[in-house]
Amino acid sequence: MNLELPAGMQINAPIKPDYLSILTIDALELVAKLHRAFEGRRQELLRARKDRQARIDAGEMPDFLPETKHIREGDWKISPLPKALERRRTEITGPVEAKMIINAFNSGADSYMTDFEDSNSPKWDNQLQGQVNLYRAIRRQLSFINEAGKEYSLNEQIATLQIRPRGWHLDEKHVTVDGQRVSGGIFDFALVLFHNAKEQIARGAGPFFYLPKMESHLEARLWNDIFIMAQEHIGLPRGTIKATVLVETILATFEMEEILYELREHSAGLNAGRWDYIFSCIKKFKKNADFCLANRGAITMEVPFMRSYALQLVKICHKRGAPAMGGMSALIPIKNDPVANEKALAGIRHDKARDANDGFDGGWVAHPGLVSIAAEEFQKVLGDRPNQWEKQRDEVFTAADFLNFQPSQPITEAGLRNNINVGIHYLGSWLAGNGCVPIHNLMEDAATAEISRSQVWQWVVSAKGILDDGRKVTAEMVRGMISEELEKVKQTVLAQGEDAATYYQAAVIFDKMSLTPDYPEFLTLPLYEAMD
Repeated sequence: MNLELPAGMQINAPIKPDYLSILTIDALELVAKLHRAFEGRRQELLRARKDRQARIDAGEMPDFLPETKHIREGDWKISPLPKALERRRTEITGPVEAKMIINAFNSGADSYMTDFEDSNSPKWDNQLQGQVNLYRAIRRQLSFINEAGKEYSLNEQIATLQIRPRGWHLDEKHVTVDGQRVSGGIFDFALVLFHNAKEQIARGAGPFFYLPKMESHLEARLWNDIFIMAQEHIGLPRGTIKATVLVETILATFEMEEILYELREHSAGLNAGRWDYIFSCIKKFKKNADFCLANRGAITMEVPFMRSYALQLVKICHKRGAPAMGGMSALIPIKNDPVANEKALAGIRHDKARDANDGFDGGWVAHPGLVSIAAEEFQKVLGDRPNQWEKQRDEVFTAADFLNFQPSQPITEAGLRNNINVGIHYLGSWLAGNGCVPIHNLMEDAATAEISRSQVWQWVVSAKGILDDGRKVTAEMVRGMISEELEKVKQTVLAQGEDAATYYQAAVIFDKMSLTPDYPEFLTLPLYEAMD
């Protein structure tokens, strides 16, 4: 294909005809410009993460920053939001494949967060086809026909679009500028903004983003500076972009106000990203002898450290005039089992009712069939109001509240096996190109897979990793279970008509990632390097 590139840029990947509409010289010039301006700062911030982790490994405990006390005590609010972001009671999320995009837009949710990150396996074709799909969807041109001949098309009334680019730790390995890989987040953001921002504005809703995996307000400042340069480059007024930050790391909890402050002219609030948050806690305190969490299923939003984090988020957002968005329960509708389905739906109702009563302005769901249930629970609390920004919480939380990591028991054989099974199943699907997978009646993505392998690693390493029957979790025990759970996963996927080839590779990777002495920071980093 005849692809013109900016000076200094190389793309080492197949360019299909559809991609030429996205990989234009003008759009790629913006990618190159942002890379040259900000890649040095991104690398500095990633080094700062490692330095901070080393201090935590040595025993330092996080706390509020003394140098930003004036921000926490200051009298300020974020800039006013556009009307399209005032009502977000229900938000649905999913990867950037065509059928999902159409179903999510048509779901009846107020907002749809389309995802280039955790629920999307970052194969080159997934990323680029996702850009093509969004380009078409924003212009109401996207349609899809499945193998049975059923056609999917966009309704006249659709959800407000928000877009999640990749986090700061992820590269786009297929694209280099001046010999350096570009940031995956900058690549995703720049292309979608360049091609679609003005079209979105003309249609009355956008450009809106979700920002993942931040660990500090300085990382938010980097995004804000990128927004300023990108808006100026394509001729948008400063403050046009609005972005919601996922508070999904334990360190970001201590800097919520500072993060809102850094993005205040571009902020659309904060979201309680619970699954990555749990993973972050395990990762950050992996060498702390006193830290050990119970089975994943026992770490609910009602346990003390999760409850404190959620209520703090509502308090901070409403204090600063910002939306507070609840996270996503992994429960999904269960076909062919009415009893189990009713239990799952009751769990969703409980989750959304708690969020609404706590003061959240909306919450996430993973499936179109759950939108109406979530909407009903927020309707009971909000009535005709689009949100409840006026609800102010007055609790005072300390570092001890956020670091009260309980429960530490039970750890059961069933919980251990479930982590192994989910890890292998998800990794096998991810390697095959699917980043959002229903497993055991829960919707799993990279965040929940990270919890699975991290808990196994921790239970092996920690003296507290003892099953409720008294057995210590060991590498030998885990390896035996990996073999057994691989067979179960193979039977499941073969019964679904899938190829089991990637699941053998997944089991090898899970063994390495959960039993290596040196804990790998992100599961997806070595996987991405092995991916086409």
